Amino acid sequence: MTIRSLLSSALIGAVASARSMTPMATIATARLADRSTPGELVLLDRPLFKYGALAMGVGELFGDKMKTAPDRTVFLGLLARVASAGIAGAALAPEGKEKAGAAIAVATAVPLAYLTLAGRKQAMARIGQTRSGLIEDALIVAAGAAVVALATRPKHG
Repeated sequence: MTIRSLLSSALIGAVASARSMTPMATIATARLADRSTPGELVLLDRPLFKYGALAMGVGELFGDKMKTAPDRTVFLGLLARVASAGIAGAALAPEGKEKAGAAIAVATAVPLAYLTLAGRKQAMARIGQTRSGLIEDALIVAAGAAVVALATRPKHG
């Protein structure tokens, strides 16, 4: 096992640092597009979890712009990042290396949550909460989609 084989897991952890639900939402989207992940992923193959992950991903994008939105480093925010990064990191790891992929994703997501929060606060001071959030959304959703698209493959083909 090389560091390169777990790069997708680390990158999806970075995505989770800024948007906790985006990793699972992008994997759910890949599953809906009939793409398979390198690692085993049973949970998001169930319709309730697949569509739930999509709904939570969209909901987070809206909720983040609210003045009452908590910082991503509060306990529940970090817990959501740990869960999402772990599930997505395992799914994007090579088969048989899911635990390592989950660990790498979580180890990336948690410390980066503090850095992405600091960057977001600076952006909020300059351009406001909504505009900074929309820019962050665009960057993070695009990054998540790219990581998952590059790490998955069509199921039939």
